[in-house]
Amino acid sequence: MKANARECALQVLIACRKNNAWADAALKSALKTNTLSAPDAALCSRIVYGVMQNKLLLDFYIGAYCSQKPDHLQPPLLDILRIGAYQILFLDKVPDRAAVNEAVTLAKSAGRAQASGLVNAVLRKISQNQANLPQLPAEAAAQLSIRYSHPAWLVERLLDLLGAEQTEAFLRLNNETAPMTVQVNPLKTTAEALAREIADAGVSVRRHAWVPDCLELSGTGDLTTLPAFYRGYFTVQDAAAKLAVCAAGCRRGDRVLDVCAAPGGKSFAAAFSMENEGTILSCDLHENKLKRIREGAQRLGITCIETAAADGRVFHGEWNETFDVVLCDVPCSGLGIIRKKPDVRYKDASELARLPEIQASILANSARYVRPGGTLVYSTCTILPEENEQVTDVFLASHPDFCYEAFTFPAPVGEVSGHLTMWPQLHATDGFYICRMRRREHD
Repeated sequence: MKANARECALQVLIACRKNNAWADAALKSALKTNTLSAPDAALCSRIVYGVMQNKLLLDFYIGAYCSQKPDHLQPPLLDILRIGAYQILFLDKVPDRAAVNEAVTLAKSAGRAQASGLVNAVLRKISQNQANLPQLPAEAAAQLSIRYSHPAWLVERLLDLLGAEQTEAFLRLNNETAPMTVQVNPLKTTAEALAREIADAGVSVRRHAWVPDCLELSGTGDLTTLPAFYRGYFTVQDAAAKLAVCAAGCRRGDRVLDVCAAPGGKSFAAAFSMENEGTILSCDLHENKLKRIREGAQRLGITCIETAAADGRVFHGEWNETFDVVLCDVPCSGLGIIRKKPDVRYKDASELARLPEIQASILANSARYVRPGGTLVYSTCTILPEENEQVTDVFLASHPDFCYEAFTFPAPVGEVSGHLTMWPQLHATDGFYICRMRRREHD
């Protein structure tokens, strides 16, 4: 028997909790298994992402009206209560009575019939007290942590970096829907022509506020069904990722190495900048990811990309000092893309602490491939200095043959003195760090 929208959402949340699955992957799998109508699929998706975006806030209110602490509830009761509470507090089109009744039904179908009374009571109290919910803690970090459902350690770090106003703006934006951003393929079309074609297909489209050849789409549905997609007129990529390639300054005829290339967006952007002339070697550890890069290049009409299975930390002597540009987009915490992957915020902070060592290793190894006078670009999709400028500062301190090099972005950013952290609330991009370094010529 196929699941309905709420049963499907519960399957996804259970998979995330039990198997440490990513919400987007678990949701995609569940929607494929359970053939839902378009409205039900949309409701399921909204519930999953809404619960992930508001988990700490939901637990705060559930805990206020439950005789047990939320983390002491027998699985999957807390998941069920979160689903019900989210609908009551955030979805105007779902009647409270329906949200409560469906949650009670979920408890019974999940083998927790004896707790259906608890589910009913807690959710009814949340519904009855919507205008008079318990106050959040007065202390700034604790209040922001619960209000926007980000872990306290991250909120405290952001307050140190940004101050209260910008921290709240960043947290608030993380709980909003990010636009679908695509890059125009200049090998096949123009921004104007692509915007017209996509709009004619019923998709809302607007130019990015300041990044050229970058369109923001809404109401897309499945982008792969658009004729413009299979004709290779665009690739899905955030404006910040495109800017990392802009900082690299790839030119026609260059030899470019993309060290951690999957899923290929920066390699494709480099090919666009190079007008498909030169060579790009796109690397990843896994052949299935390299296959996706090759398929993407074929769709886009790119012929200058080659692929190779390689670990960014392992030296390949044949590549030593042979590339004009090396792109080093390293594995990172992903804290700059929380609005696209809401469960990133709940990563174990102790695991994140080990990332700078990996990042530094990849950067140091990748630097060996840059020819004298060549360019090295280091980038991440995070906003923490520990993974960004602290990594590049340490690298430069031990590699005197490299130095920061200024680059220029379009207004309103303008000239950048070697490196820059992009913030969603400030730059209308993903959170992203971009650093350009130049290798000095040999004496």
